[in-house]
Amino acid sequence: MNKSKKIIIVGLAFIGVVAGVLTAKHFIRADKDSVQIIGGADGPTSVFLAGEVPSDMKQEEYTSISMEEAKEVFATPGNYIILDVRRADEFEEGHIPGAINVANEDIGAEQPAELPDLNQVIYVYCRSGRRSKEASAKLAALGYTNIYEFGGILDWDGEIEE
Repeated sequence: MNKSKKIIIVGLAFIGVVAGVLTAKHFIRADKDSVQIIGGADGPTSVFLAGEVPSDMKQEEYTSISMEEAKEVFATPGNYIILDVRRADEFEEGHIPGAINVANEDIGAEQPAELPDLNQVIYVYCRSGRRSKEASAKLAALGYTNIYEFGGILDWDGEIEE
């Protein structure tokens, strides 16, 4: 390859790198603590954050346990609440004995009246596990400190109360 072709290839590579950096600066805004995606032509982009995550972006804290662990707890009486976060009609069709019902959709910005103690141990379940995770995160955001999410009643092989 002659010298002029090498210069052209190196020049094109340099232009490509510069164009990529300028494009990235247009679509990604970074500051000291985070990176935020502004937009992208090809859909969602994965971004790994380095440094401290701002507090408003942190995941609310709750503990996920297995159905077996929950069953072991429920085998003995204790000072805990079993919370079914399905809709009322689903709850009435059958639920874990002793459970109370507060639908996931009803958990909002205010503490549910059925759950007056922020330090109460609460075991949360739904039908399949999706709503229980959402409800657990919402409860944690409201200040509840002892939340244990254990999935869905579809995986429950114990007694069902109607």
